[in-house]
Amino acid sequence: MDSGETYLPATRSALPGRALGPSAPPSPDVLPAPGGDPFGEPSATRARVRNLRRRVGGVLAALAALIAKFFAAIKGLLLLVPKIKLLSTAGTALVSVAAYSLWFGWTFAVGFVVLLFVHEMGHVIQLRREGIRASAPMFIPFFGAMIYAKSLGQNALAEARVGLAGPILGSVAAAACLAIGEATNSDLFRALAYIGFFLNLFNLLPVVPLDGGRAMAAMAPSMWFLGFGVLVALLLVVPNFILLFIIVLAGVETYRRWQARKTRSLEQAAYYRVPPRSRLLVGAVYLGLIALLALGMFETHILASGAHSFRQL
Repeated sequence: MDSGETYLPATRSALPGRALGPSAPPSPDVLPAPGGDPFGEPSATRARVRNLRRRVGGVLAALAALIAKFFAAIKGLLLLVPKIKLLSTAGTALVSVAAYSLWFGWTFAVGFVVLLFVHEMGHVIQLRREGIRASAPMFIPFFGAMIYAKSLGQNALAEARVGLAGPILGSVAAAACLAIGEATNSDLFRALAYIGFFLNLFNLLPVVPLDGGRAMAAMAPSMWFLGFGVLVALLLVVPNFILLFIIVLAGVETYRRWQARKTRSLEQAAYYRVPPRSRLLVGAVYLGLIALLALGMFETHILASGAHSFRQL
């Protein structure tokens, strides 16, 4: 048939000896033409479905374009971050001061954040001396402060210099607080000196990513495991979330670096090749800092007796 539709034949058979009877009415079971609707829906319904699909497709395309513009804007803001370092440093410093003030009072909080800033600037200054660009310090309440740099130097000796620069400058700041405290008979500055000595001494634990671990990279990397054990022991004695967080970081970093050393590649050998004289110099600075910081803590320990608290300073 010209219509392209196919009908099922009539179910009546021809009578014997006679011609076929009149054709039966078309069967209701109509087979669709190629490309037709298998469910026999009217063409108007199919048109509505097609229109709906086009509209949904248009909405999705517009949404995708909007999302793309949003991420392009975010990328632009990220490119501006290096240009607002000072704002980022000042902003995070103010947040940290506000957080520490809830427990220690605002005067101690300000001094504490300044001590953290001086410590981190020791790293920044030495990184720049090594020819490496470093970010300005960023403060994280109750976790201290941090800087960002693409590397810590070309070899383990440079890494040790960068690592020790923080405690060196931080110790000078703590000693300045002690001098001011003694000159003015101020328990506030003595307390700042004490916490400054303590934090710099803690940072000298021989485990990465602490500053002492950086020094051990040039002296004896196997000491990282001893430092990690000391951290675990401290957590058992004084359980707290900050120590647990540092232990997790230390475990991951120690494992990563030790696995890299086990490759015994030429690159690893060159990185950890330190002249004996330089190794002795790093060791002398490291041990000297520990002795001076421990002495400073002993001289400024005013809070363990007399029912003193930071809030009263």
